[in-house]
Order: sequence, then structure tokens, then C-alpha cells
Amino acid sequence: MMVRRDGRRFKRWTVTGTWLCLLAMSMLVIAGVFCAINPAQIQAQSAAPTTTDIYYKTDGVPMGPPAPSSVEAVYPRYGSLDNRVLVWFVTQQHTYFGGFVLALPLFCVIIEFIGLMTREPAAAARYDGLARDVLKVALLALSLTAVVGSLMLGMFITLYPGFMRYMGGTFKPMMPIYALVFLGESLVLIAYYYSWDRMAAPTLKWLHASLGMAANGLGAVLLLLANAWAAFMMAPAGVDAQGRYLGNVWHLLHSALWNPLNVHRFLADLMSGGAVVIAYAAYRFLTSKSDEERAYYDWVGYIFLFVTVCALLPMPFAGYWLMRSVYAFRQSMGVTMMGGLLTWLFVVQALLVGVLFLGINYYLWQSMGRIRGGERYQGYLKCLVIALTACLFVWLTPHTIAMAPSEVKAMGGAQHPVIGNYGVMSAKNGAINVMICLTALSYMFYRRANRTITVPWARTGNLILAVLFGAGILNIIWLAIYGFYLPASVRVGLSSPQAVSTFTLLLVGVLINRAMLRGAKVHGAVQWGKISARGMVALFGLAATFTWVMGLMGYIRSSGRLSWHINEVMPDLSPWASTPSLTFAAKMVTVNMAVFWSTALLLFWISSRGSRSVPSSSLAAEDRSALLSSSREVQPS
Repeated sequence: MMVRRDGRRFKRWTVTGTWLCLLAMSMLVIAGVFCAINPAQIQAQSAAPTTTDIYYKTDGVPMGPPAPSSVEAVYPRYGSLDNRVLVWFVTQQHTYFGGFVLALPLFCVIIEFIGLMTREPAAAARYDGLARDVLKVALLALSLTAVVGSLMLGMFITLYPGFMRYMGGTFKPMMPIYALVFLGESLVLIAYYYSWDRMAAPTLKWLHASLGMAANGLGAVLLLLANAWAAFMMAPAGVDAQGRYLGNVWHLLHSALWNPLNVHRFLADLMSGGAVVIAYAAYRFLTSKSDEERAYYDWVGYIFLFVTVCALLPMPFAGYWLMRSVYAFRQSMGVTMMGGLLTWLFVVQALLVGVLFLGINYYLWQSMGRIRGGERYQGYLKCLVIALTACLFVWLTPHTIAMAPSEVKAMGGAQHPVIGNYGVMSAKNGAINVMICLTALSYMFYRRANRTITVPWARTGNLILAVLFGAGILNIIWLAIYGFYLPASVRVGLSSPQAVSTFTLLLVGVLINRAMLRGAKVHGAVQWGKISARGMVALFGLAATFTWVMGLMGYIRSSGRLSWHINEVMPDLSPWASTPSLTFAAKMVTVNMAVFWSTALLLFWISSRGSRSVPSSSLAAEDRSALLSSSREVQPS
């Protein structure tokens, strides 16, 4: 009875969410009409002579409005309240929720396919139930995302009418597409959830999974369109020097930063979605009253931490690609972001990334508490802590430091005579790559914790792994040191061989370790639910840190434009326009993170309200018993 009443409540929430999505789409269509250009103006612009694309240097006939005049670019201020602070807050919240709404359906489809490919009925039911639980949270968040998106759109139209009129006129071909795709994704996602039981038969299950694939395809299109607008503001293309659209949609879409921004934001969305799920698992674990629930949500947290880390590992390389593209487009923008005004925010970001890696390793070490035999590796873990801390110090060392003009004069330059010699990019790349390698080694220890290797070539395999990790890490360190003897323009290129070394080490090392574990003697089952409360609190801390890093990096990327709404096309000429101080930016990012997680906790509470045990769709009674005591562990290999 409780499950039925809870299902009805959830149905009301999702139906409300559907109407809110329709409302959001209607507002987007209204915005497109609001931003439309006068037909007479279009006809006059069509007769204008051809002009040159500011990025592609191709000729075209102006077909869109010019950038707003200096008068239209000045915006009012209401007392001490700045428009940008309000828009910053709402946009960041929309980015947070939109990110994990796009990522969670992808996780659901992957998990559902894993369940379909799994031959063991208990494991298949477990994965299928997990996918449905995650999708339930995504649907609750979809309604909130629509509300925040509508609020964000209304604020842009009200507070920045000139900017919205220009963006709407320039991107007029894409606005209706975005509205239709968002509406389509919402409807397909709701159909994906409500058809779960009706399409549970084996013959229909593959068709049901294809619905999830369609929803994810539409979500990917949304991400590409949204990234086109953000990339255009940093590196405009497809327009002339006056900002007029020249008729080539591909040039407008495919600006200098679009591809690296797509990869960077896709990985960030995966991290955001994974962070929400591991936080949800930690919340349900800490509030559970039965061993079955704690075992289930302990397993959920472990699975999704693995997924989130898989998205985190390539993130530094995606960031290098994005910043390298920024330097290639405008060196001054790159210097502002990494060697000037925003440098110390990268130091804060480095600290947070170091905390992420330390937190991940701490969780793995706490996870050994649920495995018999994990105490064998405690001595190795202490050595890993020392090595990770040393890498963190190298990663944190700045190339330039914040100084007053008198201090710069006393030192004879912006670089410290000692620190300035060590905080170069090749050293930082080397540090983060070594941290990735050490985290992989920590994971291998975890996989071996309750096993004794029985393959006849065990000694040879361990020797190969030792040589592989030793040679790979030494090569990364050597490249980092070699960068000190190269000019900055050449040193940037060392990130590629360092990345290749890291990925080769990870791939070969994991494959060798997996081969060595075949037929290994298992000393006992993984006792899910036996992890310490400290480990689950660390899991929630990792989720919060993920979102803090996302908010900080979003601010850095946006602030690289300095006094431009659209770089070199539309300036912000308001008398009070200025780049916020680093202190204010850190406080704003923290407030955004706190509000997001407070709202997420409310969603967690709503999704779990009325639930007294592990959801019936997730595990049958015998499956829950197997999760607690089965000698076969279900883990990513």
C-alpha cells in the first residue's frame, strides 16, 4: 500500500514536471519571437555588400543584426544589487541540474545494458533495479531544471534585453530546434520510465533500452547547441567585425572552442551525474535502518564512484586541450586565465583536484574494511599517501604569485626568483599524471585484497607490473624536468607524451592485473554494507568537491572574456562593470554549491519518502540475501 501511494505521489511530480517542461519550451519559443529581426531590416541587410568572417576569413552577406550599440550595452543597477550576480547564481544552478539530468539517463542505459548482458538473474535484477532508481531521481530533477531554466530565460530577457535580442537574432535558426529537442527529450525520458514494467519481458527489454538511447541522443544534441552559444561568447565565428551573422550555420556553430568545450562539458556532466548518485547512495546508506539497504547503497556508491572516476581521469587532458585552444585563438585570453588575473583560481582548482584524488584513495582504503585480507596492503597505502602528497605540492606550486606593485618592483618582475622556476606547466602535468597512476595502483591493491593469485606466472606478472609502473612514472617525471629547459611555446607540447604514457600504463596495467586475477583463490565475499561511516561521509565530500570544482572552472572560463559580453564583438560598457575579486568569486561558488546540494538533498528525501526497504524493483528477497553473503562479488574489473 505504501509503495502504491508513493508511486502515485511520484506520478503527480512527473506529470507536473512535464507541464513545466512545456511551459519552458513555450517561453523559449516566445523568446525566439521576441528576438526576431524586423523583415524590413533583413531585406536591407541582404542588399548589403559582402563582409568577412572574423574567424574563418570567408566572405558572406550579412543576414543578422549587428552587435548592440554602446548605449544598449549599458545595463541598470538596482541599488547595490548587480544583474550579473543574479544571472550568475541562476545560470550556475541550471548548469548543475541540467548536467546531471543529461548524465543520469546515460548511466541508466549503460546499467540496463549491463543487466541485459549479465547471465546471472540476481545480478541482472540488481542492475535493472539500480537503473530504475537512478532514473527516478533524474525525473524529479527534470521538473526543477525546467523551472530554473524558465527563470534563467526570463532574467536574461528582463535584465539583458540588448544581449538577448542580439543572441536570439544571430542564433535564430537554432532556437526552435533547441526547444523541440528539449521537449522531445523530456517526453521520451518520461516514456522510458513509465514503460519499465510494461516492457519488462526479455523480447521487449531491448526495445525499452533503445528508448533510453533515443533520450540520450536528444540530450547530446542539447549539449552541443548550448555549448555553441557559450563557445561563441568566448570565440565568436560566423559573424563579421560588427557581429552580423553571415548565413553559414556551420561556421556559427563550429567556433574555435566548440570541440574542446564539448568534450570538457561532456566529461563534466558525467562527473556531475556521478556525484549526485554517489551522494544519493551515501545519504541512503547513512539513513538506512536495515542491513539489506546499507548493503545495496554501499554497492551503488562503489559502482558510481568507479564511473565518476572514469570521467575524472581524462578531465585534465580535456582541460589542457581547451586551454591550448584558448591560447591558439587569443593568447591574451590564455594569459589572463592562466598567467594573470585568474591565476590563483587555478591554484585553488589544483588544491581541489588534489583533494579529489586523496579522497578517492581514502575511500578505497576504507572500502578494504569490507574485504577480508585487505590488511595486507596497509603498508603500501602509507607509501601512496606520501607520494600523492608530494605530487600535490608540485601541482600547487604557482608560476606567478599575487603581488602588490611595490613587491613586483622589489623582485624585478612578476615571477618569484625561486618559486617561479618550478611552477611551469610541464611540472604540473607530470604531477597530475603521477597522481592518476598512483590511484590506479591503489585500485589494483583493492582488487587483490581478498584474493591470492594462483596463476603460474604470478611472480613474472608482478615483476612486469613493477617495471611498467616504475618506467612509466619515471618517463612522466623526466618529461616534466625536461620541460624546464624548453621555451614555453614548446613546453606546452609535452602534455601529449605525458598523457600517452599515463594511458598506456593504465590500460596495460589493468589488463595484466585482470589476467593475473583469473582463477585466484577468494578468501571471502565482499561484505557490502560493512564500510565505515567515515568512508561514506568521504563519498559525500567527494561529490561536493566535484561540484565545487565545476562551479569554479565555469567562472574561470566565463571570466576570461573580461569586459566583453561577446569577446571582441559586444563589450560591457556599464560604469560598474568589473571582474569580481577572487574572494567574492570563491564565496559565490560556495553559495551555489551549498544551494545545489541543499536542493539535491530535498530531492533525495522526496524520492525516498515512504520507502521502508530496498525498492522491490531493485532486488527480490533472495537477491538481497545474495548481495550480503554471496561469494561472488559484482565489481567493475
